[in-house]
Amino acid sequence: MKKFFYSLVISLFTVSQVVGQSASPYKTSFKVDAPITAAGMGLSGLGLYLMQQKSAFTPEQAEAVQKSNVNSFDRFAAGNHSESAKKVSDVMLYSSLAAPALLLFDPEIKAKTGQVMVLYVETMAITGTLFTMGSAANPRVRPLVYDKSGAVPTSEKTRANAHNSFYAGHTAAVSTITFFTAKIFHDFNPDSPARPFVWAGAALVPAAVGYLRLEAGKHFLSDNLIGYGVGAVVGIVVPQLHKKGNNSGLSVSPSVIPVLGENLDGVTLQYKF
Repeated sequence: MKKFFYSLVISLFTVSQVVGQSASPYKTSFKVDAPITAAGMGLSGLGLYLMQQKSAFTPEQAEAVQKSNVNSFDRFAAGNHSESAKKVSDVMLYSSLAAPALLLFDPEIKAKTGQVMVLYVETMAITGTLFTMGSAANPRVRPLVYDKSGAVPTSEKTRANAHNSFYAGHTAAVSTITFFTAKIFHDFNPDSPARPFVWAGAALVPAAVGYLRLEAGKHFLSDNLIGYGVGAVVGIVVPQLHKKGNNSGLSVSPSVIPVLGENLDGVTLQYKF
């Protein structure tokens, strides 16, 4: 299955190089985009593995947690738990994965399906890397662990997954997808009166997912805000970096890096698509 997926990605890149450049607002490059996408998928897999290796609470440790230990900004969500909210958020996540397919109703975008798919896979690979590696490096107890009513089984509180609150992966993924979709539509349709409504939808859907994850007790408000922001930035910036007219190439320049109060000489590497 993995070999098939990698072959599909390579095929998409090839198609985008052949038919996706001339009338598209974007440009893609196999030698740049393929390694970035492959690295993103690999790092996402590594991050997911590391997330699963977190130390779990013992039953005694799970029962000992107190809401007072949660920062004041997030404390209101400590103890939240809703199985129905969790299920709805899952449905919204999996449904949103196909959202870019709505772009195919636009004939100009449909003609560049291969290139748009290349950008989509690359964008999601980057979000996956940021989320899984960030979560793996920053264990945080989920709000549901603070439940004292007995509604949350001890077996749920003592899973390694109970330490994956930071940051909200569902929210980040949906935010990436919706803002990516809006960005693609925006760039292909610079004069469309529908653009404000497309952007509004892009903003509202991940906000709804974030609210559901909050109610489900899966994430605190700060986790959702960070996930929303990361997803929106990646969903917009990756297509923007591929827009035609941007200066391209690798540049190396001297720089001064502040480290522990001292300025050290260094270099800056920057690649522009």
